[in-house]
Amino acid sequence: MTSLWRFDNSYARLPERFYARVNPTRVEAPTLIRINAALAETLGLDHAQLARSEYAQIFAGNSILEGSEPISQAYAGHQFGHFVPSLGDGRAILLGEHLAPDGRRFDIQLKGSGKTPFSRRGDGRAALGSVMREYIIGEALHALGIPTTRSLAFVTTGESVMRETPLPGAVLTRVASSHIRVGTFEYFSAKEDLQALKVLADYVIARHYPYIAQHPEPYSELCRQFMQRQIELVTQWLLCGFVHGVLNTDNVALSGESIDFGPCAFIDTYDPDTVFSSIDQDGRYAYGSQAGITQWNLARFFEALLALVDSDLERAVDKAQGLVEEFPRVFRKQWLQGMRKKLGLNTEEAEDLGLVEELLNVMRDSKLDYTNTFRSLTTGPRGVAFLQGNPRLVAWFNRWRERLDQDRNRCSLSEAMQSMRQHNPAYIPRNYRVEEAITAGVERADFSVMDNLMNVLSDPYRDRAETEQYAKPPPTTFVGYRTFCGT
Repeated sequence: MTSLWRFDNSYARLPERFYARVNPTRVEAPTLIRINAALAETLGLDHAQLARSEYAQIFAGNSILEGSEPISQAYAGHQFGHFVPSLGDGRAILLGEHLAPDGRRFDIQLKGSGKTPFSRRGDGRAALGSVMREYIIGEALHALGIPTTRSLAFVTTGESVMRETPLPGAVLTRVASSHIRVGTFEYFSAKEDLQALKVLADYVIARHYPYIAQHPEPYSELCRQFMQRQIELVTQWLLCGFVHGVLNTDNVALSGESIDFGPCAFIDTYDPDTVFSSIDQDGRYAYGSQAGITQWNLARFFEALLALVDSDLERAVDKAQGLVEEFPRVFRKQWLQGMRKKLGLNTEEAEDLGLVEELLNVMRDSKLDYTNTFRSLTTGPRGVAFLQGNPRLVAWFNRWRERLDQDRNRCSLSEAMQSMRQHNPAYIPRNYRVEEAITAGVERADFSVMDNLMNVLSDPYRDRAETEQYAKPPPTTFVGYRTFCGT
């Protein structure tokens, strides 16, 4: 059974102050609910063997895989703008790093596996609903082509966890390129532990940015390369209508992957001020604020690395400040290029930004569905049906068609429409559908609702008549939607 795995635990070979060695806490009666067959194949693991009853014990943390070295990672973080110098994995244990057949290295982590030295007042456990949400959203983002952590499996524990009410407990097996965060750097920077900071930076470069290892200024270049990855990631979120919900620095991964899906959700009606998180009272992490908060988080990362960027503090600050000031231009360029793809435009014209902004303004003022509006445009002439007598939208539509005609020297209209269908999903994890799946699982132990939803989300860019109900906006009774962290 254990021969499936190829562990090489490089993070556990770093100095002991990077983590705490801890084993998962046993649970009463684990039941294996789901195995992610597609991810298992990517990892070079046999799905059928993972589905054997013994693996319920492993994915619950009751049995430890041979070759793994369970640890919980230390990190700090800015939470809603306030620095917390010691956070760490309070309910997660990194089993180790598995090497896939293609040589890629993946962290294998149990989430909800019991208390660690970083748990503070937490119970170290996870509720089934939050585990299901992470499984669904991670796979949906992956299918949309967005870099993300994913879930290999989840089990129920046979025990309850106490939140506002008792809830069934669960443990998620999360897979990531790594779990190193901006907050990991902040942890050692706050301690003024320059040696550890350098070890961590060198480790991240070797693991995630090996092509800059020989750069004359590797730490400055690490800042630049990480900024580019974050820009690419967050623009993809915005283009698909995703709201992360809690972009604290401890939830920003150096790998450039989406991580930690507590209060996350997708917007239905377009409104840049949309907030789902129950604890985000001031809209710090609203949909339209994600670019600005990403710039803020990157500034905190640059600050943590100042001592490595340059031995002269003034020069280091100048370099970091230059990157921070460069961010808005680079972000806007990346986002606008993505919007051009959503609108079928292959060339760049000065009018494009105004064209996009006018559409978003009309969508906001008319309370239009974000995903369905863009998808309707991909039907070509039939897209006129969605205008619904909206004069502003009609005017915009005509302006867009004129712009498309200018672009036709590069491609035909049918080619433009085909390209648009590859950049405008027909299906997203609609919040009411996600809640239906979670409710069925939590209240009735019925996971077929989740399975049906996952089947649709696995191929989000292809229209299917038999699943068109999953593209419908929420019912009018589905209002005031709120999400929660799960801790």
